[in-house]
Amino acid sequence: MYLPGSFRETRSEALHGLIHAYPFATLVVHTVDGLSANHLPFERVGEVLRGHVARGNELARMDGAEVLLIFRGPDGYVSPNWYPSKHETGREVPTWNYAVVHVHGRLKVIDDAAWLRRLLETLTDRHEAAQAPAWKVSDAPEDHIEKSLRAIVGLEVAVERIEGKFKLSQNHPARNRAGVIDGLRARDGDGDTELAALMAQQEDSAP
Repeated sequence: MYLPGSFRETRSEALHGLIHAYPFATLVVHTVDGLSANHLPFERVGEVLRGHVARGNELARMDGAEVLLIFRGPDGYVSPNWYPSKHETGREVPTWNYAVVHVHGRLKVIDDAAWLRRLLETLTDRHEAAQAPAWKVSDAPEDHIEKSLRAIVGLEVAVERIEGKFKLSQNHPARNRAGVIDGLRARDGDGDTELAALMAQQEDSAP
């Protein structure tokens, strides 16, 4: 990943925060047929990421493979009209702001029903927390749960290397960054509010 210094994010709380907020990752692996990408939710437990796939998925047979997990945060188009400096010099161009985290590691395939059930309960409890009433794994008939568990395998990726790129107009003066935040909030398109909030958070945490 091209990573200019101004956009490099190294704070563990920021990297882990993005993974927690946007847990649906793209997992890239090299197979005999070339690069392959799968899209899966993961749960971070310390320095390990856990997920699961159907037994028919090629990942179920790739224990030990080197993988790249890509977690995408909010992103959005940035208009030059949002920069105060543009109205003074005209010397600005459009861009795109975004935040991503790349995790490198090796895949471990886990075929253990008890482990899988704990993972499914953890994932379900987390993502059902905002629902009323919240669905639980135990709400399904036990024979259906057992059948479902036999159809999947677990995945675990120990983090060997992690890198983050938070491209949030850090290469612009503060007034231009404020203009982008205001522009995103006014446009209020898909992901704009989240991107503006991340930019504002970045401003607040700046030294």
